[in-house]
Amino acid sequence: MQDKNSIEISFEEYLNQLKLNQLFEKLGISDSELLAKEVEYFTREEAEKRDRIVVNYFGKEGVNRIVNKIIELLFAPPELPPDASLLDVGAGTGFFTVKIAEKVKAMLPEARFYAMDITPAMLLSLFKKNTDVKPFVGVAEKIEESVKEARAHIDIPLKFDVVFSILMLHHIAQPEKVFESIKKVLKRDGKAIVIDLCEHSFEEFREEMGDIHLGFNPEEVYKMVRKTFSNVEVNVMPGIRCECSRRSAELFVAYMQNNP
Repeated sequence: MQDKNSIEISFEEYLNQLKLNQLFEKLGISDSELLAKEVEYFTREEAEKRDRIVVNYFGKEGVNRIVNKIIELLFAPPELPPDASLLDVGAGTGFFTVKIAEKVKAMLPEARFYAMDITPAMLLSLFKKNTDVKPFVGVAEKIEESVKEARAHIDIPLKFDVVFSILMLHHIAQPEKVFESIKKVLKRDGKAIVIDLCEHSFEEFREEMGDIHLGFNPEEVYKMVRKTFSNVEVNVMPGIRCECSRRSAELFVAYMQNNP
């Protein structure tokens, strides 16, 4: 096993060698200019303070309820294999990734966690938390292609038992493509979980948070996901609200199984 220093040097070299514009070109990203602006925003505004922002919005109780909801769905039938591979898409600094990994590995010690995000500065923050979550750079609409690019530097599986995403979808220009992308990297009977904001009217979130969408109508999310997954549930999470300066928006949870 490599020691911490050798892993750190390897990961930093991976980030240093990475050229986002070249990656976007390889992945065939059509809205690369918009994506570059998202990366710039999160590098400048949130990479160093993302964890604090999440806690300020949801509070510790809200954060725990989100984490526990993910855990509940992960351990619902069908049963995960002992060495399950789990991918967090749009993981950011790994705030939720690490908390979920700790709970899962307490029950499945051999489970393997991976975290993908488009912002290298976010992933560097995750790496510095000194966990065994493996981060890599990628685009949510092109997970399969992103994995293949990253595999040249990092040991990542091509398929996963679980793909989950928390508060990422509203930053995506074409969210329906994310669900298509998720299905491509899910194993047979694999599970996918997406949690995000319900529709709200806070137009200022576009500037303050770098949001592209002002949340989603859960019924429209269901219709969107059904185009890709046949086994889908979309529900509002009762009592979970994003609060800041007297503004609040509820969350929805979309749960999918990759049944044939």
